[in-house]
Amino acid sequence: MSAAPRRTVWVTGATSGIGEAVARACHQRGDRLVLSARTPERLESTRQVLGVNDAILAPFDLANTTGIEELTAQVWSKAQGVDVVVHCGGISQRSRLIDTDPSVDHQMMEVNYFGTLALTRAILPHMIQAGGGHFAVVTSLMGLFSAPLRSGYAGAKHAMHGWFEALRAEHHNDGIRVTMVAPGFVQTAISLNALIGDGSPQGTMDDATAQGITAQQCATVILRGIDRNKALVTPGKKEVLGYWLSRFAPGLLRRIARRA
Repeated sequence: MSAAPRRTVWVTGATSGIGEAVARACHQRGDRLVLSARTPERLESTRQVLGVNDAILAPFDLANTTGIEELTAQVWSKAQGVDVVVHCGGISQRSRLIDTDPSVDHQMMEVNYFGTLALTRAILPHMIQAGGGHFAVVTSLMGLFSAPLRSGYAGAKHAMHGWFEALRAEHHNDGIRVTMVAPGFVQTAISLNALIGDGSPQGTMDDATAQGITAQQCATVILRGIDRNKALVTPGKKEVLGYWLSRFAPGLLRRIARRA
């Protein structure tokens, strides 16, 4: 089997969890890297830990993407193009919707949805002019169905699927490809950082998250999905069955969700 071609890959949320694992896996296969997260210091630390001295660091906040067009143009010029963008940045929620302040819903949309869209819009014209590119979008199984305590999170993730499916259709002939990534439980800090009803972090690890697949296993599925131009990949364990229930036995899934 021939080796995968060397690409330039832009990873958001690159300082922890799935994003860091994707960056590590890309580096191991020889890809060039552009790394993004909110904090320049953490990005520099990640670059040193991964040993990717030639990685381009592009810090920005998904909740405030003012200037993202200029940043994208600078990255594109410095990297001499970007082949793949892996959207890993995001934040989750753990609260009943009736107990959730609307500001939490707004933050779910700003970080998970609007921030991701802003970078995509900024780089899309560059990719089209270059003849194509690939977006891998890490959403969640909650983007395919919903469950208690994740109303705003599920809403934002559902919205991402809708938007990127439109992008896939509109720009297929421009060489733009999209892989939606809907993981189940992955061993990351997502539940520690998840927002509760008043907007503060939950600060505890969910048992299901702690028992999920590793971030490295998730990254392997993501890169395989990109290589094979998969429309959708669902890394996870038995919770992935929820996706199939949502398609073929939605009533049963709703009953299970009510008891969760």
